[in-house]
Amino acid sequence: MTSDLHSFYLNRRDQYHEHLIQLQNRLRWSSTIRLGVFLLGILGVYLLWSYWQFAVFLALCSFAGFLYLVSRHEDLKKQKAFAAALQEQNELEIQILDRNFHHLPDGREFLEDQHEYSRDIDLFGKGSLFQYLNRSKTTAGVATLSRKLTSNHTEHIPEKQQAVDELAGKVDFRQKFWATASLMDQTQNPNSLLDELLNYKSFVPTIFDWFGWVWFGLAVATGTCYALDLISGYIFAGVFFGGLAITGRYLKRINAFSTKIGDLESFFGQYGQLILAIEKEEFHTQQLKNLQHMILTDGLAASDRLFRLSKAISRLDQRNNLLFGTLANGLGLWDLKQVYCIESWIQDNAEHIADWMEVVSEIDALSSLANFAFNHPAYVFPTIQPGEFQLNALQAHHPLLDPAKSVGNNIRIKAGEFFIITGANMAGKSTFLRTVSMQILMANLGLPVAAKSCAYAPIKLITSMRTSDSLTDEASYFFSELTRLKYIVDKMEADRYFIVLDEILKGTNSQDKANGSRKLIQKLSQKKATGIIATHDLSLTQVADEYTSISNYYFDADITDDELTFDYTFKEGVATNMNASFLLRKMGIVDED
Repeated sequence: MTSDLHSFYLNRRDQYHEHLIQLQNRLRWSSTIRLGVFLLGILGVYLLWSYWQFAVFLALCSFAGFLYLVSRHEDLKKQKAFAAALQEQNELEIQILDRNFHHLPDGREFLEDQHEYSRDIDLFGKGSLFQYLNRSKTTAGVATLSRKLTSNHTEHIPEKQQAVDELAGKVDFRQKFWATASLMDQTQNPNSLLDELLNYKSFVPTIFDWFGWVWFGLAVATGTCYALDLISGYIFAGVFFGGLAITGRYLKRINAFSTKIGDLESFFGQYGQLILAIEKEEFHTQQLKNLQHMILTDGLAASDRLFRLSKAISRLDQRNNLLFGTLANGLGLWDLKQVYCIESWIQDNAEHIADWMEVVSEIDALSSLANFAFNHPAYVFPTIQPGEFQLNALQAHHPLLDPAKSVGNNIRIKAGEFFIITGANMAGKSTFLRTVSMQILMANLGLPVAAKSCAYAPIKLITSMRTSDSLTDEASYFFSELTRLKYIVDKMEADRYFIVLDEILKGTNSQDKANGSRKLIQKLSQKKATGIIATHDLSLTQVADEYTSISNYYFDADITDDELTFDYTFKEGVATNMNASFLLRKMGIVDED
């Protein structure tokens, strides 16, 4: 499977690389032709200078041709950047298939202390699930993906699966969407932008919706009459300078508005491209159709609305050409007309922008999940079962382990059951806890899971595996553990959770730890809690004799011919082989007995 994916991405990378070379050649020719037209135009004007009418005509044609070539050259540069982004994406997929992803953003900024599982299961940070699957390009898309990973929602899983599965098959859509997004100006904060637009107060009177055209008509009429010597030039000059005076009254506010809104032209244009890609794609699953429907506002596509705004901002930017700005404002009140046009757009559309941005961020985040599903064709979508919790997975693996080395285990647990897992150091207990946690997390997200088959009735996840002390809060390690366990017990009062505990109460002495752990397990069992706990304390396994809902499982270690080996297989019973003393001797830390 992995070799097939390698070949798939290699072929795509090579195709885009060849296209990139073609575009580079076209750009070189474009530069040469553009320079040639410019020089020939100058030469032609020089040679025809005695025939000034022909010289002017040639100059105008040369200038128009040069502008066209400049525009065409800029389009080629954009195509080149787009092809380069697509090439880089496929190269990145090849790297990640080779397990080379630790250089990517790891999302550690999304870690939360007061969260059900954020810090315990390698969700964020170096080597995390986020770092492995995240491909989202927009700032909002990355944030949306992090919220999905931490949401702990168990609703509408079949609908999530359908959306992920459909998007998984749309490789071209996903990669072109990301290529477009990667070329966006990410310095703009969409949320602050939205706040500004929602709170914006217009300053251009509504009369300038039409008054600019009236003024332009007046300027044309007086200019024509002056050219025909029907009126004095002072009248035409009065109209022209009157236009400048009217614009000058608002000039300070127009300048401030232009500076602020001008920076957003490319942002709106690029967002329009992302929305256009969503609008043009044909979706079949309900969740994706609902998102697509959100960008249709009053029967008009959001991309059209955003392009209109981008064009209006571009028109306003033409005022920065001193000659054009002076003439256009004197003859047609250009600045006021364009500002009014933009302000009208804001009034009509500001309340819809949040929905448009949400759709883009949702598609961006869902595409990351879909890309993960596409890259793991051997994974299976869990069959969602009704009723109380159950997890029945065959040959479950941890998704972050190399599949060539990972050992799969069967998991079968249902509501009200609690497993006590013992075993030697490094035998696989903690990895198994995280494997089970990942099965639940990924199933709740609508992702396929690392297993040959999986039947699952949903439940929320809560864990206590990586407690640390806090010097800032002057909290000891033991107190931090107690605080975490209190957090779990309180959460259980409000909802049903699958509880994952790893070697609890490490911050106290052995006897106190054994007594405390035993009482906690007893309390959890009395509350019909569901979950697993890993421990080195074999005395804790005796609780299974008191409660039929509690079962003992273990991971074994074998010491043969002075060599330590593990089979990493989940087995029923209690561990008998421990390895701490052996490892201390083997590494020369302590002397042989």
